Amino acid sequence: MKINRHLETRLEHPVTRGESGGNGKSPRVNQTGVETPRSKDSVDTEKPNEASGTDRIPAALVTPSAIKRFHLGMFEIGKPLGEGGFGRVYLAREREHKFLCALKVLYKKKLETEYAVLQVRREIEIQRNLWHPNILRLYGSFQDSTRIFLVLELAGQGALYKHLAKAEWFPERKAAQYIAQIASALAYLHRRQVIHRDIKPENILVGIHGEVKLSDFGCSVHGPNRRTTYCGTPNYLPPEIARPRRSDKSYDEKVDLWSLGVAMYELLVGQRPFDDTPARMKRKIARADLIIPPYVSTEARDLIKKLLVVDPRERITLEEVQQHPWIIKNCRKPRLAAEMQRNWVQDVYKARIRVTTDFPRSERKGKGLLKEEGPYSRPIHSGIVG
Repeated sequence: MKINRHLETRLEHPVTRGESGGNGKSPRVNQTGVETPRSKDSVDTEKPNEASGTDRIPAALVTPSAIKRFHLGMFEIGKPLGEGGFGRVYLAREREHKFLCALKVLYKKKLETEYAVLQVRREIEIQRNLWHPNILRLYGSFQDSTRIFLVLELAGQGALYKHLAKAEWFPERKAAQYIAQIASALAYLHRRQVIHRDIKPENILVGIHGEVKLSDFGCSVHGPNRRTTYCGTPNYLPPEIARPRRSDKSYDEKVDLWSLGVAMYELLVGQRPFDDTPARMKRKIARADLIIPPYVSTEARDLIKKLLVVDPRERITLEEVQQHPWIIKNCRKPRLAAEMQRNWVQDVYKARIRVTTDFPRSERKGKGLLKEEGPYSRPIHSGIVG
């Protein structure tokens, strides 16, 4: 408990140890951060100047802050955990208190467009203010002249989709526990007027106790207004986003309910319900045309059908999801929020990290670490990068 509170205090207002800009001046930075690399299927056509409350950001990243209170030297860098389009993720350990975390390293020259910077800033500004056992915690961010760093909670068991790929499909009891936790996280987000817009197993991580954690907020938006942009992963898009010829193209947080239904189907069946050619997939989504295998229970079938409703106004609410008979039946002894919170902050103590393998001596000394091109250029399976 003490270790986590200390790290939270140190990272809540991160500042930079870096070089000043070319003019010798270093303006203050407003929590500049980095997008979790999404799969190539994820799309987002939201423009930086859309009326969403976000100011336009210059294509070049702002220069680092002159204040030198929070920097890379605070961490030992361990083995690489993953790699994405903008950078890599490493296991890291805070030197003073030995707190384990994931350090995401993004290379500025790869963030070439104004919109890429917007996604980075949007993700940071949303995720840094979220505090829920089923949402991956962002402790803070900082930068130097060439890189941006995100300090993230370490999800000990990796990405949910890798567990699903190995198992092919989940038993209903396990799937129900996952869906209940995701629904709890989404209810928390929606109360705070945040729409995730990219719910899928690739963006859900598994903690050391087996609890799931929602991650990747690069597609997320905050605000009470309805949205009109095309954003998300095509296989998980609801009809109100996927249909191009609707007269009213706006949508709200109910898009996350549809994606939750697609994810639930995938956990139980092992494949997505609307997979087909792009044109056929859009037609299937527009009609909610899906086939549920007979081995799926009646209760699970009922919940899927109540989530995958074409009219968003008719979809089941998140509160009703958590009270659905299928959830109640398979989560007879739900973990109390206080218990989950205790386990959450104690995860670091139970993570079995071996210094000799995960923190090699040469790496702890900083030799060859965090280079854009180096020994870790190959894709590395991980639950940190979406």
